[in-house]
Amino acid sequence: MREIKRQIKSVQNTKQITKAMEMVAASRLRKAQAAAEASRPYTDKLKEVVGSIAAGSKGLKHPMLQNREIKKTGYLVVTSDRGLAGGYNANVLRRVMQEIKENHKSPSEYVIFVIGRKGRDFFRQRNIAIAEEVTGIPDSPSFADIKSIAASAVKNFENGSFDKLYLVYNKFVNAITQEPMIKQLLPMENMGGVASVANYEYEPSPEGVLEVLLPKYAETLIYSAVLEGKASEFGARMTAMNNATKNATKMIGSLTLVYNRARQASITQEISEIVAGANAQA
Repeated sequence: MREIKRQIKSVQNTKQITKAMEMVAASRLRKAQAAAEASRPYTDKLKEVVGSIAAGSKGLKHPMLQNREIKKTGYLVVTSDRGLAGGYNANVLRRVMQEIKENHKSPSEYVIFVIGRKGRDFFRQRNIAIAEEVTGIPDSPSFADIKSIAASAVKNFENGSFDKLYLVYNKFVNAITQEPMIKQLLPMENMGGVASVANYEYEPSPEGVLEVLLPKYAETLIYSAVLEGKASEFGARMTAMNNATKNATKMIGSLTLVYNRARQASITQEISEIVAGANAQA
């Protein structure tokens, strides 16, 4: 009975922790979701401007718009620094490993950029080389937090270190659903098909503006994926901690039932012993 009582106390303590973590995740989710949604208009407008230039500049050849023979592929993987978030990290890492297994025969055919401690540790445990990593991303990330790795990934594509760059992250749908995504970031496709409702005049030239905007647009897409990932992380953690709290409640109920039965059996045994002793004396 003492052992069961200890178990009940232990589960109650765990339940308090999971409940607190659920509330913290819910609070941070609202902020992260607002940040992810606020970044979308800027990204859409930048895409419109870049698409307008690409459509209006016939014969424009920029390395970020040109398809070339695929000799090496880059993957920029967005994960979290902490666990206890259900399948958040496992889903996105499984997705990128599936992609690598299906499309590459040797490690020389791909390169990994990773954001988040969980992703870094995952690839290190499998002896997969990491070109660059960023950890310790705050709960409300700024562009400066990921600028170095974003600029490095884009620069490596431009100088020919690899010929295609994929962005792998969790897309935030709602607090319960996060969808692992693998999206081609570079070379950019169908930019010339983006309709624009306005006519722009560019100085010094459309090509000069595009030279500056294309890398910024690619980096903005990476930052947007990080914001989506943060919202997904808190949504997954909130759901996981809610499920853990419910499971703890069920476990406490089951243990309490076992404890009450054991207590009842003990009392019954004591009564039987008292009756048997009284009968023996009589």
